[in-house]
Amino acid sequence: MCYQSEEVHAIPLWLLREYLKDLGGTADDEHTVVGEGWTAKLIQLRPKEVGSLRVGQVKVAFSGRSEAISQLRTQFHKKTIRAGA
Repeated sequence: MCYQSEEVHAIPLWLLREYLKDLGGTADDEHTVVGEGWTAKLIQLRPKEVGSLRVGQVKVAFSGRSEAISQLRTQFHKKTIRAGA
């Protein structure tokens, strides 16, 4: 069993859940998406504040087979890339 996590900034939790569903997962509940060989937990973090600017943050905790997570994270990264970031 493999465990990995990453923090994603400026993408809302609901949209990250949709991305994971697009990659073959099924929403178990609002914060959990399960795919073949992997599970992703979405954890809402406190927004990052810089002056008057607030940027949302979500921790995505992946668990499952190493190969499945590696493939999923490669595809997930492509979905979360933002131009100009």
